[in-house]
Amino acid sequence: MGNRTIGVSIAVPEPYGSLLQQRRAGFGDPLAHCIPTHVTLLPPTEVASESLPEFREHLAAVAAAGRAFRMRLDGTATFRPLSPVVYVELAEGGRECAELQEQVRSGSVRRELLFPYHPHVTVAHGISEEAMDLAQLHLADFAATWIAGGFALYEQDDAGVWRKLCDYAFGSPAPAGGARPVVPHQQGAGALDAAAP
Repeated sequence: MGNRTIGVSIAVPEPYGSLLQQRRAGFGDPLAHCIPTHVTLLPPTEVASESLPEFREHLAAVAAAGRAFRMRLDGTATFRPLSPVVYVELAEGGRECAELQEQVRSGSVRRELLFPYHPHVTVAHGISEEAMDLAQLHLADFAATWIAGGFALYEQDDAGVWRKLCDYAFGSPAPAGGARPVVPHQQGAGALDAAAP
């Protein structure tokens, strides 16, 4: 039946997912429109097609036992010089993402990580140093907050584009008392629009 390349991630909600995707494209990243804006739980992993049903059952069990949690993006950082990546920092929700990715990788699909897990949202990858500097500078004031209610399984097609296969909603809502859905916000939106290359 062949192999397929899959990944698992938490999407950045709209309108901020599209905004960051457009900014990434504006910085000259050719992968911008191939990859939905996200926080990775399982990086690109090649699997046998026949193993997918079992893995999907595993993901459903992980989600059913999960609980919605608050995520907050705030400011930029980089993995350079170790890796040519500029990203928006995950200021809140990192612990929950770290626990989730361990659970996701504990099922029938196992994947060793090349680097220690560091949840983030990539906004530039493998482009010129000057363009990565611009991305880090121009998105430095970016901020968004929301409640993550689940995650999704994606597959990379032959053209390199990631397509969603299935959403997995957490079985438990966010706890009461301050963990209600929050409309994402962005600081300095006008400055970003004016400064985008």
